[in-house]
Amino acid sequence: MLAWTIYLTFIGAVALLLLPISVRAVRFTALATALAGLLISVIEAILYHAIAFQEPMQIIVRKDWIPDLGIEYLLQYDGISLVLVLLNGIIAVSGILFSWNIRHREKEFFSLFLILIGAVYGVFLSFDAFLLLVFYEIAIIPKYFLIAIWGSTRKEYGAMKLVLYSMIGGGMIFFGIVAAYAASGGQTFNLEVLAKFEYPLLFQMIMFPILFVGFAVLAGLWPFHSWAPTGHVAAPTGASMLLAGVIMKIGAYGALRVAMTFFPLGLDYWRGPLSVMALIGIVYGACNALVQKDFKFVIGYSSVNHMGFVLLGMLTLHEIGVSGAVLQMFSHGILSGLLFAVAGTMVYERTGTRELDHLSRMMLSRKIPFVAVIFTLTGFASMGLPGFSGFVAELQILIGVWSAFPWMAIVAAIGILIGVAYNLRTMQTVFFTEPSPDHVMEMPGSSVISLPEKLGACLLISVSLVVGLYPRILLDLIYPSLHTPMMKALIEGGGH
Repeated sequence: MLAWTIYLTFIGAVALLLLPISVRAVRFTALATALAGLLISVIEAILYHAIAFQEPMQIIVRKDWIPDLGIEYLLQYDGISLVLVLLNGIIAVSGILFSWNIRHREKEFFSLFLILIGAVYGVFLSFDAFLLLVFYEIAIIPKYFLIAIWGSTRKEYGAMKLVLYSMIGGGMIFFGIVAAYAASGGQTFNLEVLAKFEYPLLFQMIMFPILFVGFAVLAGLWPFHSWAPTGHVAAPTGASMLLAGVIMKIGAYGALRVAMTFFPLGLDYWRGPLSVMALIGIVYGACNALVQKDFKFVIGYSSVNHMGFVLLGMLTLHEIGVSGAVLQMFSHGILSGLLFAVAGTMVYERTGTRELDHLSRMMLSRKIPFVAVIFTLTGFASMGLPGFSGFVAELQILIGVWSAFPWMAIVAAIGILIGVAYNLRTMQTVFFTEPSPDHVMEMPGSSVISLPEKLGACLLISVSLVVGLYPRILLDLIYPSLHTPMMKALIEGGGH
């Protein structure tokens, strides 16, 4: 049934373009499509809970596609895939709710939005490397148009920069996958089969950084991260939510699922330098967020900071660290999506500015108190406040990092402290500054928060709260997946 998350989403995208329906019908059709995908994901997650420890790997559909090359249409999942499919469904629904007020070429916007969502579902469910690459490349097209047409703040530059980074990363991925396929005998692109093949040490040392960095570019790995703040700021709110919420997770997922399992000996060789790069991303992202003057740039650099934790947790090769990294993918997707919704829709569309200095003069906590409360809760959740999803994820990552690289855990903890500083600074500046009477600025837009905005905000903050209070709801999906043959060899020491 999980395959229908892909099919229904693409069907909905095509229907929006072809059917002569009103703008109101377009919005509700897009929302119904996204809700259907989320509902299927939730049902499958409930069913998977009962069998996760007995049969952690589940095949959805397996058909020959290009048999002469050993390419299959293979959709398959484990708990890691399922957690990210759930994330994609949640971000799809909330992104549509926060895009409810789009007034320009609505049919095209929501159709491209759904195509991107469908492609992301495809990446997370593909267990044929060629099929995964196809879905990965499909996602590039709508990303460009969503930003270039509906974006702001140097939107053409932001869209082109994002696509160029994605295409260069995609080229590296294509080269790495084809090389692995050829070196294994050219019989299959099946991820599990390729992960079992014992590639020569020199081959792994050369190919691992190519494949890992190809994916990690999209995850915001320093110093290949600069597309992220620029792209986030240029994108419309719904696209920002997708970029931070799920597109960056494609990069981290591919690095874990493909690069690290294909070339474990290459991983052993490059693990130290890549961990340092992830660590630099944590501190660099936090420091940059601390000095930004644009509201969305703060959140854009915070994404670099949090994705550094994801990559560092993966590279610990420790069960707790890797599971924490997957949980952090989910948590960051939820929280960053809500932060971008606050900055891009709830605040910007009412104030007409994202400049922190201007926002500090509007006394927004009094004029839009609902937004102030949501941002405060989300900001504290992003800092790692106990009771929210970020706390459990970062705690697990730090435990894993301490076991693998003790000194890095100390530096990462400093990154968390800087994260607290930029969150508190932004919170204070935007919502809780009391300007002198002669410096007060009027808020030009309406103070009324629409029902779709309230629903989207409550959905995201509730999910973070539920996962924070009962993390087993996701960890019981993730842990069994770390004991499949594909992942077990990686966790137990980087060798087949």
